[in-house]
Amino acid sequence: MTDYGTEIGIDNGGALIASDRVEGTAVYNRQGDRLGRISNFMVDKVSGQVRYAVLSFGGFLGMGHDHYPLPWSMLAYDTDQGGYVVDLDKQILDDAPRYAAEQRPDYNDAYGRNVYQYYGLIYPW
Repeated sequence: MTDYGTEIGIDNGGALIASDRVEGTAVYNRQGDRLGRISNFMVDKVSGQVRYAVLSFGGFLGMGHDHYPLPWSMLAYDTDQGGYVVDLDKQILDDAPRYAAEQRPDYNDAYGRNVYQYYGLIYPW
C-alpha cells in the first residue's frame, strides 16, 4: 500500500493546493492591507485553467458581502502573509466589477473582457 503522506484538503507545502484550501484564503494588497478573502474561483470547464478568483469584501457578520472577480493572473501567493497578494488599493475596488452573492453574473466573454479591461489586462480567450 502506498502512503502519499498527505490527506485531501491539507496543504503539503508543495506547488499544488486543494480547492477547499484556496477558498477562504485572505487577499492582501502590497501595502499589507487585507482586502478580503477568496470566496471561490472560476475554472474553465474545457481547459481546467483558473480564470478568476472571486474576492469577497465588505459586509457585516457575513451579510452583504460584495464579490469581485479578479483575474487569477493578478494574484501571487505570499508565504509570509499566508495569503494572496495583489497590486490593488482598496479605492480601486470602489468602481470594480462586482456582484452580490444572489446575483452571480453570466461569466461569458463580454463579462470577462469587461473585468480584464477594468484591471488593464488583455482578455486572452
